[in-house]
Amino acid sequence: MKKILLLSDTHSHIDEQILKYVQQADEVWHAGDIGDLVVTDTIKKIKPLRAVFGNIDNHEARLEFPLHNRFIIDGVDVWITHIGGYPDKYSPAIREEIRKNPPKLFICGHSHILKVQFDKKLNLIHMNPGAAGKHGFHQVRTMLRFEIEGDKIQNLEVIELGKK
Repeated sequence: MKKILLLSDTHSHIDEQILKYVQQADEVWHAGDIGDLVVTDTIKKIKPLRAVFGNIDNHEARLEFPLHNRFIIDGVDVWITHIGGYPDKYSPAIREEIRKNPPKLFICGHSHILKVQFDKKLNLIHMNPGAAGKHGFHQVRTMLRFEIEGDKIQNLEVIELGKK
């Protein structure tokens, strides 16, 4: 069993509140708009990190992290990208690929809107953890936490970090 902490849109913000949850996870996944790489460097000192770059990220982040990160963990095919859309409204850049070869878990950020939705057509779970940072229109900072055991995604929790 792996305990996953999923965050996005930190926009250079990392604090003790986020790090408390990082310490409780087995892995941390960041769905882009990292901002200053101090965020990911700090996380990597504590736990393994998988991340993608987002539209606000500079060349250093783009050299370190991919636009798409697709991998299998236990029995779960995961695809993380920053701008991906959501069921029935996938981004044109990924629409064809996700229809041809859907993962079991599709993760994106960008919207700053926390959303977990099952796509019945593609038989996948879509997750967007909202925004853990303090920049953007969101009112409450959020992250997601869940477990992967075999091919099951379970014990999903929304973490609210308070107002930005």
